[in-house]
Amino acid sequence: MQHLSSVPPRRGLVVFLNGTSSSGKSTIAAELLRILDGPYFHMPVDAFHAMRSGTPVPPDQLDVALHRTWRGYHRAVAGMAAAGNDVVMDHVLSAEWRLRDCLAVLPARDVVFVGVHCPPEELARRERARGDRPGGLAAAQLAQVHAHGLYDLELDTGSLDPAECARRIKEFLPDRPSPTAFERLAGTG
Repeated sequence: MQHLSSVPPRRGLVVFLNGTSSSGKSTIAAELLRILDGPYFHMPVDAFHAMRSGTPVPPDQLDVALHRTWRGYHRAVAGMAAAGNDVVMDHVLSAEWRLRDCLAVLPARDVVFVGVHCPPEELARRERARGDRPGGLAAAQLAQVHAHGLYDLELDTGSLDPAECARRIKEFLPDRPSPTAFERLAGTG
């Protein structure tokens, strides 16, 4: 084992999958971890919500608790990348402030921003099949999630299976554009 002082510094890459609930982000992420070179960490926003204790949050404090969870999630991803880890981030940018916060804390040149799209009919079918999401959640998120309109790569999970989506992302990584979509959105590229 290497002594910690001899570990070379590096910045990690963040493959940021953005799409509505039930669009296929987590399934794509699982495929990516299987085919990408080197170790990657899948950090889905749902895992951060699942970490919260079972203690009920009073309804008048729920928005604050959720806001803090999302902000903490963004910073946890940024921290993993800053420590040199490659991350597959699985998120739903269904509120404008979430994108602004991610732009503020993630290193824009090290983010590959991937739009995960799915037709509304297919989203509704997937929600019914899952049974763990309120009906219509994905449809309600659709307009805001992609409102910024700028990605490095876009995928349609209505016509592409998760393995093909992951393959396309893997093939895209060596020739990432400059400036990145995140740099353009942040106004730094």
